[in-house]
Amino acid sequence: MTNNDFCEITQFIRHNYNAADGQTVALHSPTFAGNEKKYLEECIDTTFVSSVGAFVDRFESEMARYTGAAGAVVTVNGTAALHMALILSDVERGDEVITQPLTFIATCNAIAYTGASPVFIDIDRSTLGLSPDALEAWLEANADVDNNGNCRNKTTGARISAAVVMHTFGHPARLDRLVDICERWHIKLIEDAAESVGSLYHGRHTGTIAPIGALSFNGNKTITTGGGGMLLFSDETMARRAKHLTTQAKVPHRWEFIHDSIGYNYRMPNINAALGCAQLEQLPNFIADKRRTAEAYRRFFENIDGIEFVTEPEGTRSNYWLNAILLPDRTARDSFMEYTNNHGIQTRPVWELMPNLRMWESAATDGIRVSRDIADRLVNIPSGVTAPRY
Repeated sequence: MTNNDFCEITQFIRHNYNAADGQTVALHSPTFAGNEKKYLEECIDTTFVSSVGAFVDRFESEMARYTGAAGAVVTVNGTAALHMALILSDVERGDEVITQPLTFIATCNAIAYTGASPVFIDIDRSTLGLSPDALEAWLEANADVDNNGNCRNKTTGARISAAVVMHTFGHPARLDRLVDICERWHIKLIEDAAESVGSLYHGRHTGTIAPIGALSFNGNKTITTGGGGMLLFSDETMARRAKHLTTQAKVPHRWEFIHDSIGYNYRMPNINAALGCAQLEQLPNFIADKRRTAEAYRRFFENIDGIEFVTEPEGTRSNYWLNAILLPDRTARDSFMEYTNNHGIQTRPVWELMPNLRMWESAATDGIRVSRDIADRLVNIPSGVTAPRY
């Protein structure tokens, strides 16, 4: 790789985003081109700006309809959604939870909140998500199912109660096999769909294939509520339970304050939900725009030796939340990021692998060979909506 290659890539990105000389092209910025101001003014006019209001209910019902979920429950952020998903999956202190090492730290923080410990299993090269092949191999070598139907780690004796798969950059993982493996081993599967709103796996929305899925609407996501998250459910009864627990487990009454269990202050404010309703109206256009950009990148990088563009897995439709390329090695990766960031193009490496962080440096892994290779070579490139044309 040479600076001439990097210069050509920089010019292409500038052209795609109509960036003027000296203008920085952000990695991903929100687009507000619809009813955002109108709905926010409605919140202010009605004074319902906190966790009670019409937009909260509307956002939940419209997202459930969009995704095909049996129920949807908003939360204050995506991390809270993941924490609640683990609680509803009966994860307890001392348990182990399987997940992937290449993920954002929120996945592992939520596991830590429950008092459980992560076990890191490698990713698929084709999806960048938890590998069912690696998962099955690790379970066969390291786990068994006891007489009570609990999956247990043969070395530690701990119950392996859940597995969390993250749909990296919006690309769906191989869910059919993951669902099958987890059912056979009595492990509850959770979809960390924080990055994949609008992504489909064989025609079904991510976050709706496992019993529980978690979305994020942070400011850098495909659609945003400023800060916020959501739980998606295949069972309406569990959705009602989640709504109860995320509102301090308060029993409905006109004036009494009765709480029937430990609850959580995890509800999304109405003012954030108003943003979400306006953003959801534009989501099909956002995804169409982002997929056009991804296709332009794919064609462009076909002609750049030594760089591979990461494409959606077969049988899926990715929202291409963050576009990614793979360079030959870490040296080329670092040189590319140095050049592009010096020339007004925001590029970023993938997150530090979770077992590399001091909190989880002693956690069990299966060697995570693919994850280490990808982390050395992957760079995210600008991926936002190209222009507010809607």
